[in-house]
Amino acid sequence: MKVLNFGSLNLDYTYKVSHIVREGETILANDVSMNLGGKGFNQSVALARAGISCYHAGLVGEEGLEFYDACETFGIKTDYIKTVTGRCGHTVIQVDDNGQNSIVLFGGANLKNSKEYVDEVLKNFDTGDIILLQNEINELPYIIDQAFAKGMTIVFNPSPYDDRLEECDLGKVSVFVLNETEGQQMTGMTTPATIVAALDAFFSNARIMLTLGEGGCIYHHGDEELYQPAFSVKAVDTTAAGDTFTGYFVAGLCRKQPMREILLTASKAAALTVTKPGAAQSIPFMSEVELFNND
Repeated sequence: MKVLNFGSLNLDYTYKVSHIVREGETILANDVSMNLGGKGFNQSVALARAGISCYHAGLVGEEGLEFYDACETFGIKTDYIKTVTGRCGHTVIQVDDNGQNSIVLFGGANLKNSKEYVDEVLKNFDTGDIILLQNEINELPYIIDQAFAKGMTIVFNPSPYDDRLEECDLGKVSVFVLNETEGQQMTGMTTPATIVAALDAFFSNARIMLTLGEGGCIYHHGDEELYQPAFSVKAVDTTAAGDTFTGYFVAGLCRKQPMREILLTASKAAALTVTKPGAAQSIPFMSEVELFNND
C-alpha cells in the first residue's frame, strides 16, 4: 500500500494579535513569522511524523523551492511535486492571545493543476493505495474520479468548504474527515448527532470522522459509532490541529489499527500541536505522542 497526499503547499504569514481584527478596524501585530504550510503540506508532515512514508503531489511557485528541502527533512517523498511560474499559494493568519486563529487563503500555484499532471501522478498508484485530498487545489473532481476508477481509497478533508465541492462526486469518497463547521455546511444540520446522521444518509458507504475541537470527535461507520473526548491543554496556536488529527488518523488506517486506538492517538497528537506556535513545525513526532499523559 502506498499513500499519496495530493494537496496544497502554502507559505504561511502568521501575525500575532491581541484579538482577531474586526470589520473596519486596524490593529498592530505583536509579531510576524513566515513558515511553510498549507493543509496538504501540514497533513503530509503529520503522516511523516506519525511514521508513514507518504508521497506528496502538488505545485509550488518560483519562491517556494524550499518546500523540496523541507519535505526531504520531514521524510516526505517529493517525486510528484512540481514548480510552476507565478506565486505560491499563501495564507495570512491571525493568531490571538487565546490561540484562536483567522485565515485568508490565496490559491496561487495550488490552482494551476492540469488533468495531464493529475494523470502523470496517478499512473504510479493502484488499487488499494490511499489518496488524501483537501479542497485547497483545483481539478479536485477529476482527481476523485480518476482515483476512484483506479480503486484507490479516497480520504477527503472538505476544507475549506465552498461551492466548488458541488462539482465533486462525493459518493466516491471512502472516508470523510471534517470538523463540525464543515459538517454543518455540508448537511445544514446543527448538532453533532444530526450532522453524523445526515452524512450517513448521504454517503452510507463512507466512514465518517467528525472532529469537534474541545468537544472531542465522533467516528461513525455502519453500526459502529465511537466517541473520543479531547485532551485539555493550554492552547497557544490552533492552526494545524485539524491537519495533525487528519494525518495521524490516516496513519492509523494505514496500519489497520483498531479504531479506538486510532482516535486516541490522533486526539493526543492534535492536543500536543496546539501547545506550540506555528503550523508544520508544531506537529509532534509519534514518540512525543506515545509519551503524552494528560491525567
